[in-house]
Amino acid sequence: MAFFRKASSARKGTRPSPSPTLAAARASNHPEFTVQGLWTDVAGRMGIRCLQILIIGTVVAFLVVGMLRLTMIVIPTLIALILSCALWPLVVRLRKVLSPMLAAWVVFLGSLLVLGGIGTGLVFSVIREWPTLVDQAVEGFNQLNELVQRLIGDMPFTVDQEQIDSAVETVTSFITSSQFGAGALNTLTAAGSFVTGLILLLVILFFFLKDGDRIWAFFISWTPQHFRHKWITSGDRALHTFGGYIRGTAIVAAVDAIGITATLLILQVPLALPLGVVVFLGSFIPMVGATVAGILATLVALVTNGPIIALIVLAAVILVNQLEGNFLQPVVMAQALNLHALVILMALTAGTVLGGIVGAVLAVPLTAVAWGIIKVWTERENPEAVTKAKEQIQEMAELRKEDAALQKLEQKQEKAAELEEEAEQLVEDADRLEGKN
Repeated sequence: MAFFRKASSARKGTRPSPSPTLAAARASNHPEFTVQGLWTDVAGRMGIRCLQILIIGTVVAFLVVGMLRLTMIVIPTLIALILSCALWPLVVRLRKVLSPMLAAWVVFLGSLLVLGGIGTGLVFSVIREWPTLVDQAVEGFNQLNELVQRLIGDMPFTVDQEQIDSAVETVTSFITSSQFGAGALNTLTAAGSFVTGLILLLVILFFFLKDGDRIWAFFISWTPQHFRHKWITSGDRALHTFGGYIRGTAIVAAVDAIGITATLLILQVPLALPLGVVVFLGSFIPMVGATVAGILATLVALVTNGPIIALIVLAAVILVNQLEGNFLQPVVMAQALNLHALVILMALTAGTVLGGIVGAVLAVPLTAVAWGIIKVWTERENPEAVTKAKEQIQEMAELRKEDAALQKLEQKQEKAAELEEEAEQLVEDADRLEGKN
């Protein structure tokens, strides 16, 4: 038995190892991918990034829905934040000679007297003259429509007058109704009263002017230390963007209102001052408000003073808008509103859909601040990155053109070689035929 055990152990110990070919074949049967590889390849990384984007989009959607549900708190807070950013440099200067409490009271009461008193008087003057403005604007539109109908009467196409009249009647009934006058105010507090929202706005504005730096420092104290510098930079960017936007927009609106009002007064157009106020208020909606207000002034001039005066008013509106867009706005709002026109239009559309008139006013500064914060966190402060990307795109386009030219040249060379082979074959066939003959 011991002999057999030794023999069997010897057989086990001398068992031949598998050949390299067999080992390679066995290894080739194992899958080349693993569960970890599913998340580390290109598709896996794209899937993870898409999941992150979906999560962020879901969170943002919930935040937007929540903000729309809490307009009583959100809208006054946003307006107070923007106004406090615009007034904060004045508070900082007054703190050098006054206490923080006294500086906040001086700025708060001064802004309340200036903005509240003058603004309220101007707004109520517009509200008092609003029905007359609307009637004259509608009458001017009807005259313009009749002129257009006469001009296109001999053309092969026609315009349905019933649809135009229906649209004018719908817009007129909405603008002259009490819902329009209350709509701009009720947008502030969709679930409450305007007085409550206004009181909340004033209270929040005062505390932002008094303790804005302490509130921001308290928030910064809860941020991680390794990201704190980005949070501080984001806050500085939001402060300068909000403040610069409000101050710049106010200057641009004042220039627009003064230019158009002076034109209307010189031409003796009625309701010049209310129209100037409408231009001033409309200028706080970029790209759209001043243009619409200028069209309103032109229609009023068409009714009251005739087509010649209306054309002069229209030329003045176009001139003021061109001076604003090409000279004044780049100087006053160079850093505050660094957005493309398409982005501004999309922000205005989204703000109008979500929040009405107040949403249209707040959409652009909020978008500008959001873009500034994104640039801080993605470290895309250098504008040369876009220029470099543009140069790389141009280089890739030139390389594609060169590759296409090389491919065409190779195709021509291949065709030439094929033609040479066919010619040689024809010569050989001709030589054979001559040899046979």
